[in-house]
Amino acid sequence: MEALARPDTRIRVLIADDHRLFAEALQAILDADDRIDVVGHAGDGREAVQLAAQLQPDIVLMDISMPVMDGIEAAREIRSSNGGASVLMLTGSNSRADVDRARQAGAAGYVTKDRIAAELIDAILEVVAR
Repeated sequence: MEALARPDTRIRVLIADDHRLFAEALQAILDADDRIDVVGHAGDGREAVQLAAQLQPDIVLMDISMPVMDGIEAAREIRSSNGGASVLMLTGSNSRADVDRARQAGAAGYVTKDRIAAELIDAILEVVAR
């Protein structure tokens, strides 16, 4: 992550969520911060894995519950094949089991959808700073 120390380098984010309106809301939140550049959108877990390999984002915002491949399995594949991308899980649940599964899959963090507006940017910056 050394490149992120340069002031002209933006954090590259891939959004993976099967709900188009929610993904658009995430994009609007992220577009308001000039440190972040949304590089793509995936509508299912399989597409997230493919786009992560192609686009090489710094962060993948990953919904846990998605069609084709769930976010947990997609996170596991992204972390094993593209070690440079961190995965930040997004979900409507704050179930301990979901948090544990996300961590076991290599997720760097977890944000519940009801706290997105308040916590998303901080969570991204925290993951990148590690």
